[in-house]
Amino acid sequence: MNGEVLVALNQLERERGISVDDLIEALEAALLSAYRKHTGTSAENVRVHFDRQTGAIKVLARRQVVEVVSDPKTQISLAEALARGPGYKVGDVIEEELEAKGFGRIAAQTAKQVVMARLREKERGMIYEEFAEREGDVVTGQVVRVERGVVIVDLGRVEGFILPGEQVRGEKYNERDRLKAYVLEVKRTPKGPQIFLSRTHPGLLKRLFELEVPEIRDGIVEIRAIAREAGMRSKVAVRAVLPEVDPLGACVGPRGARVQAISQELRGERIDIIEWDEDPRVFVANALSPAKVISVDVNPDERIARVTVADNQLSLAIGRDGQNARLAAKLTGLKIDIKSDREGR
Repeated sequence: MNGEVLVALNQLERERGISVDDLIEALEAALLSAYRKHTGTSAENVRVHFDRQTGAIKVLARRQVVEVVSDPKTQISLAEALARGPGYKVGDVIEEELEAKGFGRIAAQTAKQVVMARLREKERGMIYEEFAEREGDVVTGQVVRVERGVVIVDLGRVEGFILPGEQVRGEKYNERDRLKAYVLEVKRTPKGPQIFLSRTHPGLLKRLFELEVPEIRDGIVEIRAIAREAGMRSKVAVRAVLPEVDPLGACVGPRGARVQAISQELRGERIDIIEWDEDPRVFVANALSPAKVISVDVNPDERIARVTVADNQLSLAIGRDGQNARLAAKLTGLKIDIKSDREGR
């Protein structure tokens, strides 16, 4: 073994940020294990030393200086020690270099394995840190395959997983499809980080609006609430921070381009953009859009909003299978009871 290993370790520290001291410590431990296996010894008084100046590797055996030797492998007599050099006394430790035929080749292989293992460990750590910081964010990837109902997405240096419960019902995931997904959770495992993604989370819709609408990204328009039935329909409540800004127009975009781009990314999901209002009566009326509301009476204690609409608006307010009313209730946080003006008479 020569200085080439040391040069390689220093290069790894510069390029990959892996500490040379950590690498050498791991290398010495691995070489000691390899030496013991190679020689069939389990002696505890043997250690491996990597010279940080030259890159030389030595196997050293420690023996303690004693008056009377009871174990020649771990002890040396004071007389023998003094014969090797003056100044020794009982209790001192002498280290002697050991030789093992064929160990040089094993040492080189071990060094390579240790370096590669630390590189993998470092790479996994960096990937974990990168994606842990992106929990709650949106990533773009390419579908690799579907295994047992789990969609596997190539995210570059790591794969992400969309479990069945986080997939949109009826949405097809074909190989090489590019899609955006919400980073739901990042787990550290012995085999590397696991990235769990979602296509159904309301956070995906929120982040898509932030990416598509500059006014939201700049904080001029705020998203106050989202109600989503993934793949079907969503309602997004927004408000403008500045009175001169039209929050609905900003989100819809020129000729509907912005909201259409988001809808296309969600494969046709219908998106209603609602203006948020601090008055719950106004907010409930807005949330039931596109239906026209005659009146809203809110009971804050019971968290119920009683809504009256024209007879010809009742089915629109409720929506197919109750979807419009259901989303409005999720958006406002109120139970909504809808009646036609004819019923109220």
